[in-house]
Order: sequence, then structure tokens, then C-alpha cells
Amino acid sequence: MQFVQSLNDQSVTMPIHHAPVERKTVTGRDVRIEVLTQGDGPVIVICPSLGRGAGDYDVVAGLLAMNGFRVLRPQPRGIGDSIGPLDGLGMHDFAADIALVLDDEHATRRPGRAVVVGHAWGSQPARMLAVDRPDLVSALVLAAASAGRLPPGSTEKPYGRLRWAIDGAGDPTRPEHERLECLRRAFFAPGHDARPWLTGWSVETHAAQTHARNTTPIDAYFAGGTVPILDLQAQFDAVVIPGVFQSLLGARVTVQEIPDAGHALAPEQPVSMATAIANFAGEFATPAATSRTERNLSGSRERSSSWK
Repeated sequence: MQFVQSLNDQSVTMPIHHAPVERKTVTGRDVRIEVLTQGDGPVIVICPSLGRGAGDYDVVAGLLAMNGFRVLRPQPRGIGDSIGPLDGLGMHDFAADIALVLDDEHATRRPGRAVVVGHAWGSQPARMLAVDRPDLVSALVLAAASAGRLPPGSTEKPYGRLRWAIDGAGDPTRPEHERLECLRRAFFAPGHDARPWLTGWSVETHAAQTHARNTTPIDAYFAGGTVPILDLQAQFDAVVIPGVFQSLLGARVTVQEIPDAGHALAPEQPVSMATAIANFAGEFATPAATSRTERNLSGSRERSSSWK
């Protein structure tokens, strides 16, 4: 497959026209999950960050879809057309929502395990899914992801760094200038525009996901089963303590850093994020895999533009 688009500017705002988005709903148990789907090929699932939805990854998903992957973006409960109980949920419940989507994909299209990308909070149900349903997951990409465990000797609280700013960023009762300060402190690298993230928050989803994090034991999902992991770190991430996954899980963890990005990552460096995911997913995607040739969607350090 020939590389279909080269982008040098990370701040892509135009739609990715050649990879149209389709929306469907998957119903099961007491939930209905809306899924944004794009492309055809080995499956990549993207799980969004705390209190936010699939729209944050429009450019990332479009680039992946244009270059040989099928991308599924389930909307969390309470966002878009996804509905279901929000009280008393644990991490197993959010993982089950993703499993529902993948089971439907297998039933309606084709079988094969997926590479699951979890961004920030999304890394937690992604890891839970790999534990609960290892038949569905071939590898994990943990993007700007706090581990939930701490390095030896640390006195910090797990998931506690800049908690006030993370929770304040999506609080609609706060003045805009306070929310912008929260976004700048917790989510965006120096010099980046935080205003796009003044919108796109769900207070109800945020609360339900926070409850799941606080009530599910970290040991239940920390390791993400036994699959390979890409720890995709952001250079200026003020929230994440780096290096925890590899130090505790060893050789099955690969570490890569995205320059000039903060905890938000996707709106800051979408091309670099998509490139890193594509390179890693190409190694583990099933059933049909792309070549092992290194992919670079930006074209700036391109080794090969041929996609097999």
C-alpha cells in the first residue's frame, strides 16, 4: 500500500477526507456504546482520557486509517450516543464496554486481536481489558499514562500528581481563566494553545471514571496482562511519573518519547502520536499485518513510504 498523505505540520485542523468516519451503536447488557469507525485492516482501538471523548483523536485516527488500519473509537458512557448506568462502576465495567465493541467487530467483520491504545485515564480500562479478555488484545499502547504504581522510595500518592488541575480543567463552574490555568499546568506543553480543551468535557463521565479508578485495586489491572506494551511518553508531561512500566514489567515494555508534547498529547502532536502507534501496531496487528518497514506519517524522517 502506498503512503497516501505526508504531513509536516503537527497542528492539523483540517478533516482527513480520504478516511471517512462511520458511526454505529453496539448494544449489550444495559449499555449502548457509540463507536466511531474508520478504515480497513488490522484493528486499533483508541480509549480516550478522563472525562473526554473520541473526538480528541480525529486526526490521529484519520492518519492511521488512511495508512492501512481499521480504527475503532468507542465513546465512553455519557458522551455522544453512549448511554448506560454511571453509578458504582468499576474498571471491569469500562473494560467490558470496549469488549462489547470488539465482540461486535468480530461478529460483523472478522476475527483477530486488536492493538488497544489507552490515553491517560484510558490506559486503565485498556489494561483491564487485556486482563479480562486476553483473547481480544494483541498489544497495548499506553499514551501519556500514569502507571498507578510508584518508583521505590516515592512518597507521592498514586494518580495524585496535579490532581487539582486535572479535575479543575473540566469543571464548568470555574471561571474560564482558572480552567485555562489548570489546562496549561496539567495538560499542555509550554507555548501550546490550551483553549481547544475548554470544551469536550463530560462532568458525569469524569465522576464515573474517577470512581472506577478509586475503587478498583491497581493490582487488578496494572500489568495489562502479558501482552507487549508501548509506553508512549510526552516530553513535557507534568502529570505522569515516567519510566515506571518498564522498571516494573521489564522487557515487554518499549519506551518512546514524543517531543514537544504534554499530557494532552493528541491535540499537540497528532502526527508523531499516529506514527508511533502505527510503527508499534504493525508489529502485532492481526490477522493481516503491514510490513516491518518503519512508518513515519510526518515525512520529515521518512525511511520508506511503502506500506505493504
